[in-house]
Amino acid sequence: MATMRAARLNVTTRTLEVTDVPRPVPGRDQVLVRVKAAGVCLSDVHLVDGSLAPLHLDGDTVTLGHEVSGVVEELGPEVLDVGVGDRVALQAGEHDRHGQVLTRGVDYDGGWAEYALAAADTLVPIPDALPFDEAAIIPDAVSTPWAAVTSSGDVRPAEAVCVWGVGGLGAHAVQLLRLVGAAPIIAADPDAQARARALDYGADEALDSTAEDFLTRIGQLTHGRGLDAAFDFAGVPVVREQAVKVLGEHGRLVLVGLTNRPLEVADGTRFSYLRQQILGHYGSEPEHVVQLVDLVEAGRLEFSRSISGSLPLEQAPEAVERLRKRIGSPVRIVLRP
Repeated sequence: MATMRAARLNVTTRTLEVTDVPRPVPGRDQVLVRVKAAGVCLSDVHLVDGSLAPLHLDGDTVTLGHEVSGVVEELGPEVLDVGVGDRVALQAGEHDRHGQVLTRGVDYDGGWAEYALAAADTLVPIPDALPFDEAAIIPDAVSTPWAAVTSSGDVRPAEAVCVWGVGGLGAHAVQLLRLVGAAPIIAADPDAQARARALDYGADEALDSTAEDFLTRIGQLTHGRGLDAAFDFAGVPVVREQAVKVLGEHGRLVLVGLTNRPLEVADGTRFSYLRQQILGHYGSEPEHVVQLVDLVEAGRLEFSRSISGSLPLEQAPEAVERLRKRIGSPVRIVLRP
């Protein structure tokens, strides 16, 4: 039996090990993809540390990696619209036979491996000019903030916005808000490197969210009207408390960062009078990934500066530690099998 290398997490013992496993064989309507690049996400860190757990995993171990790109290696039966050698990115999830949405690298084996199985309808063709490492991070690292900005947040041109947390997702949110014409774009982060990155990605102002005059500055930058949309990419209760205080009339607070802490609206009367909204957000839809690839091909977007480092698959545990400790304030670290 043919084998391959894969980074496997035991969700019971929380041990991550790169080991030999059987190379998968594509079944009906499946393809085998030779992985060229796979992103390392904060969700992977949370899976390893146990703060995030799979809901639908069959067994105790899973190959991590939901941000994946590569080349089609082998076709399963009844696959008609895909060819061997096609360059593709993989959607970050798929439906099981019962219609349940499963996440790649969480509920079933992902792309931290030499090869990955994928349903044929989850492949997104990528142009030759798009490098594999940049293509890999579009599902999730870019598509999640894109969906948050264009769908949940429904941001329109000239709307005042603020992004709390300028990490792997928040940095792209700034870039994408610039694309849709938001103004002003304010970034908020206590880390100086993150604030500098926010300006590089297109923020008009980058503020220290722990500064005493932080909320006052947002009022000044919005000419007293408050924010049309606030995006929490940090998942920290204090961020949400700050955001609610500076929302304007019809302002929307979009919760992207995950936390199990309660959210409190201190002044419910003001919140209702101004007809504000709090919106939960998670992930993206398949069309968002396709839209982003089209925008890259059209020359509207590029993500070369988002690749903070590239490591071989064998160093997957080191990549997780780098992200966990935020060494170098990375946007995305990519594994290359």
